[in-house]
Amino acid sequence: MLSSARNKDRDPEGRMPLAEHLRELRNRLLKSVLAVAVVTVVAFCYYKQIAHFITGPVTDAVGCPGKNIGARPGGKPCAQITANGLLAPFTIMLKIGLTTGVVGASPVWLYQLWAFLAPGLHKHEKRYALGFVGAGVPLFLVGAYIAYAVLPTTAGALVGLTPSDWDNLFPADEFLDIVTRMVIVFGVAFELPLLLVLLNFGGVLSGKKVIGWWRFMVVGITVFAAIATPTGDPLTMSLLAAPIVVLYFGASAVCLLHDRRRSRADTDALLSDEEAAPLDLRTEDVGDAEPLSASPIPAQGSTHPGVEPAGRSYDEDAT
Repeated sequence: MLSSARNKDRDPEGRMPLAEHLRELRNRLLKSVLAVAVVTVVAFCYYKQIAHFITGPVTDAVGCPGKNIGARPGGKPCAQITANGLLAPFTIMLKIGLTTGVVGASPVWLYQLWAFLAPGLHKHEKRYALGFVGAGVPLFLVGAYIAYAVLPTTAGALVGLTPSDWDNLFPADEFLDIVTRMVIVFGVAFELPLLLVLLNFGGVLSGKKVIGWWRFMVVGITVFAAIATPTGDPLTMSLLAAPIVVLYFGASAVCLLHDRRRSRADTDALLSDEEAAPLDLRTEDVGDAEPLSASPIPAQGSTHPGVEPAGRSYDEDAT
């Protein structure tokens, strides 16, 4: 009853007092934290399976045979993943659990973020926002999976730099830090095209501007991929940069189609604030003019409020 009465008293345009906003934010945060906590607890129960799932491809690619430090077949250097210190297994379990909780609960906390912002949006903006949230989660997961898929290639390139007379050990906590960074960077990078579409639908960027930046965007994406990947080798860079470039051109096509549809509905929608709308020089028939009624002309010497009689001057009044 209390929640129904509160919803009834809420402003139809989404406006509410500051205290109500803070209360709403608190509820959304609690739901998001609860979802992350539930997934984290489940991840703790399957901690070893998740750890093997993360490290398995790297172990198969560069792991030493028989868990002995040495060389792989063909004289290639190999590496072992180790847990250094007494508390290392516990801290590694916390890292794996929390990372899995944030990634696994991403649909929940993204929806809570949208639900907090939705009351201040118009109906068509709510529809777009829900679509952006629905597209943002798969894009983030695809980027995270690509980061997971390139881990063996990245590890092989790094281990290949080890001299033949050295032993290579991977501390598990540092290895998980690299994995977490790559997953977050790849996932966030895949949200760039969605951000461009969001700005276009909000009227901030036009499709012509988005596609006009393609040279700078391709160079910027390539530089970003070189910085974001730990190795910087061409293969790993291409695995990150190529999908983002394809998504960028796809987002540009969506922006151009949206601008064309909007221009058909409203010819002035794509005009900038400094650009004047074209003048409409077409003529229209206004019909026959109605004759004005004859109004009596005041005779000379008659007085009307605020009108001096004709032929009379202030000099005569003074005399």
